[in-house]
Amino acid sequence: MIEIERKFLVKSTDFKNEATSQENISQGFLNTHPERTVRVRIKGDMGFLTVKGISNTSGTSRYEWEKEISVSEAQELMLLCEKGVLEKTRYLINSGAHIFEVDQFYGENEGLIVAEIELLNENEDFEKPDWLGEEVTGDIKYYNSQLSKNPFSKW
Repeated sequence: MIEIERKFLVKSTDFKNEATSQENISQGFLNTHPERTVRVRIKGDMGFLTVKGISNTSGTSRYEWEKEISVSEAQELMLLCEKGVLEKTRYLINSGAHIFEVDQFYGENEGLIVAEIELLNENEDFEKPDWLGEEVTGDIKYYNSQLSKNPFSKW
């Protein structure tokens, strides 16, 4: 399946007032090759194994395959992950016909807040909330796989 998303920095915590839910996430990477990443994620009482392909030239679209696994399987796979497991809280915010996923990072990525929106096509219009900042779609340093290797605190 092809995932189409755009990514933005968040310039204030006002998004929290609009959040419909929030959930803590731990994720690590079994592989962070530039052409493919393999991620293990624990989100609440669910585990996931995800493979992502290389992004197109705009950074907006890429192949994504995801499979739900048990939390115990995810915990076992986390032991095999590369250095730099990420911890974050994800907030969901309705915005018109779309949903923003806003990730507030912790640990070595403390202070970084990023919003993503999934779209049906690369040119789809969407409402931009006041708290939405600079677009960073396609900027590799904001990919989670890169944040695990080169955290925000070291920039």
